[in-house]
Amino acid sequence: MNGRWAWVLAGTALVAGWFGYGWRGIVLAVSVIAFWLLLEFSRTMRVLRRAAQAPVGHVDSVVMLQSKLSEGMPLADIIKLTGSLGQKVRDEPETFAWRDGGGAAVEVELQAGRCRRWTLLRAE
Repeated sequence: MNGRWAWVLAGTALVAGWFGYGWRGIVLAVSVIAFWLLLEFSRTMRVLRRAAQAPVGHVDSVVMLQSKLSEGMPLADIIKLTGSLGQKVRDEPETFAWRDGGGAAVEVELQAGRCRRWTLLRAE
């Protein structure tokens, strides 16, 4: 979810809670927001725990990976898609690579934590 929409929904929950139930509504809204944040944190930790157990920069098929990538995809979604952490190739622009068993690779260029472009590199 986009961060701006999350803030809008949180604010709406607080306002609706206040007008609907007074201070009890505010307490309910804060509880719901805290629960949602815990769910998001748990989801992120689960993805990172799974990725930490896999070899760095390895995927089953780079062709399938590059077909599922899209511009603007957050790094967390890319890690979830690949199932492993990427191998850092460059700092400027921030670029990570994933390789398959055949030697082919996908290099993903990130800007502000989101996929800007990617390149499929075939094995020789």
